[in-house]
Amino acid sequence: MKYPDKTVISKIKAEYPIGTRIELLKMDDIQAPPIGTKGVVEGIDDMANVLVRWDNGSGLNVIYNCDIIKKI
Repeated sequence: MKYPDKTVISKIKAEYPIGTRIELLKMDDIQAPPIGTKGVVEGIDDMANVLVRWDNGSGLNVIYNCDIIKKI
């Protein structure tokens, strides 16, 4: 697995700062929240994954280069 470099992580942090409201557009996981679920960004980890507190109580993270979210 190739790790994202610091430039990518910085870009993701700038695009999705802590507190940003987001909406889930795609997540390929059996435990994924339903498409359209909204949540709040809690941080970005060192793999460029977005750490999210979903409104439905889920804590599943958004995986970099796999899942799709948008700002709302």
